[in-house]
Amino acid sequence: MRRRLHGLLKLRSPSDALLLARIVAFAAVAPFLARLGLEKLQRLLTPPVPAGRVKPDQVDRIVRYVDAVCALGRPVIDQGCLTRGLTLYYFLRRAALDVALCFGVGYPDGRFAGHCWLERDGEPFLEPRDPRLRYTEMYRFPSGRSGAPLPWRNRQGLPG
Repeated sequence: MRRRLHGLLKLRSPSDALLLARIVAFAAVAPFLARLGLEKLQRLLTPPVPAGRVKPDQVDRIVRYVDAVCALGRPVIDQGCLTRGLTLYYFLRRAALDVALCFGVGYPDGRFAGHCWLERDGEPFLEPRDPRLRYTEMYRFPSGRSGAPLPWRNRQGLPG
């Protein structure tokens, strides 16, 4: 298990260890942060403008660490899309990656469910399949270019 964890995380420096610790701490409290409500949570998590240049190696590290923490952190870390989405959004935006966090609802497999996912350049990011085919987007934390969040909309896509 230790070898597998080390292989997933590939900690190379004290700054990597600090990043991992910050991700663990954030992921642990993400479900509690979500209780603040979407608008308050958006203000808390969204930096005014992603600053600086994107460093692909930093983005790769963040994604790898978040996925490892979500996969291996049970029972302290919730393994759902909300924890993963909030954590990725928070850290990737601070790493200057222009992503949005989308929240949707739908009836996949015939049962009502919610899902959240990242979008980059208008397309799902880090998703195995396009969630827009199964979920209707209801709200989003904006990317740097998209402006205001999408307000709640009814099933026909009209403002509620």
